[in-house]
Amino acid sequence: MSDSASKTRDDWYQDAARAQISSERFNRAELLNGRIAMLGFLIGLLTELITGQGIASQIGFGLLGIG
Repeated sequence: MSDSASKTRDDWYQDAARAQISSERFNRAELLNGRIAMLGFLIGLLTELITGQGIASQIGFGLLGIG
């Protein structure tokens, strides 16, 4: 096998590995993002149950003194 063909094949493997690593990182980031979103929703729901104020009141209206 010539050096040129070997270099081309090595470049292909490097590109494929780079794409796979990038895809795995993206999938892990999306999984973490989803888990954090679920945790935030649960905390908001629990706070609503404890305080009796709705989520909109917790986020904005409470800061303005309304509600």
